[in-house]
This record gives sequence, C-alpha cells and structure tokens, in this order.
Amino acid sequence: TFLALGNTSWAQLEVYKIEGKQININDKAIAIESYNQYVLPFKTHIDEDLNAVLATCPETLDKSKGQWQTTIGDLLADVTLQKANFVFKKRENLDIDICILNHGGIRSILPKGDVTARTAFEIMPFENTSIVVALLGEQIAEFTNYFVKEKKPHPISGMSFTIDAKNVVSNIKVNEKPLELTKTYYVVTSDYLSNGGDNMTFFKKAEKTYDLDYKLRNILIDYFKEADVIPISKKIKITQKK
Repeated sequence: TFLALGNTSWAQLEVYKIEGKQININDKAIAIESYNQYVLPFKTHIDEDLNAVLATCPETLDKSKGQWQTTIGDLLADVTLQKANFVFKKRENLDIDICILNHGGIRSILPKGDVTARTAFEIMPFENTSIVVALLGEQIAEFTNYFVKEKKPHPISGMSFTIDAKNVVSNIKVNEKPLELTKTYYVVTSDYLSNGGDNMTFFKKAEKTYDLDYKLRNILIDYFKEADVIPISKKIKITQKK
C-alpha cells in the first residue's frame, strides 16, 4: 500500500481531450437584452455610489483659465499635500513640504453645483497613485525653470516663486522660507511624474521615494466627503513681474 501511494505521488497527469460547445445567437436583440438584464443590478449599484452628492462647489473650476495658476490646479495640489501628509506623517514621522502635479493630468472641470464621486473620476480618470520623493533644493530650482519653459500652470502647493519679464525665476520659497539648494525636501507627486513623465526628469534624481499606496483620485474623493462647500483658493503662489 505504501509503495503504491508513493508511486502515485510521482504520477504525471496529461490532458487527453478538450471539449467545447458553440452557442449560436440568432437574435441580436435578445442577446443584448439578456446582457443588459445581467449587468443592470451591478450598474445600478455603481451608479448610486458614483452619483451620491458629497459636496457643493460655488463656481466652476477650469484648468484653462489662468496663466500660471488655475483654481482647479490649486485645489488639487493643496488637497493632495494635505491628505498625503497625514499618511506620510503617520508612516515616516516626516512632513511633506511640496506638492507638484501636472497640468495635463487634470482631465475635466470641477463644475459649479453638486460634487460627486463621479466628478472625481472625470477629473482624474487614471489610476495614478501618490508618491513622496526626497529631493534636494537644487532639483526644486530645476522644477521652477522647467515650469517657466513649459509655460503651463502645473499645480503646486507649499512653494512660491517670482518670474521676471525675461522669464528668470527668483525668490523661490518653500513654506514661506527661502529655498536651500543643499537641503532635502519631501515632495508628493504622482507615480507617473516620479518616473520622469512629462519630461520632469529632475524627479529621477531622488534620494529616496515612498509609495503611499493612495490613489490621487481617492485623495480627491476623501476630501469631497469631508468638505461641505469646496473653497476657492485666492493665494498667489507665482508672481509675474512685468
């Protein structure tokens, strides 16, 4: 008996036959109706979650309005810095200094009126997650030069700077303090940008990276759930001198 069991454990199984069956659908309308009946309960449940009102926005926030800053960009950067810092502080006992996102990552307006989870999916349809990157002040200075060269209002939070008439950057500040080129700053961004996306190659010089496992879209949804009325930031982060 033991010998038989031992031999059985070494036996190799082989597939000797595969059977299939073709089901013909002659009536397209019936096929579609059957599909809809199957999907409907799931769709109804998802729609209820996505359409639930989470907050109210007093005016439409649009990324196309603003030379160096936009209302929606300021909101996204400020919210990302705030929510990501809560996680980073608990995990690493460190604070995030800056948030840098990209203008192209904003895919829709934040319309006036009811704000829902669907709104967040429309604004950020991608699966980007938040990454904290440890950068020297030198790389922060590189970003400001990149910013001016690109001529796009990339969302930022936690920093400010001045652009003169010749597009030269000066007076760079982080948390209201002058930038120190040799100091390490913690910057929250997306996984896409942390890998050098949108030609933000300065991120690839990071001393260290931390994956927060917190999607940017979920950060926005969590913020909407906590907010009653979405605030409209009027803070000047980038000053243009003529």
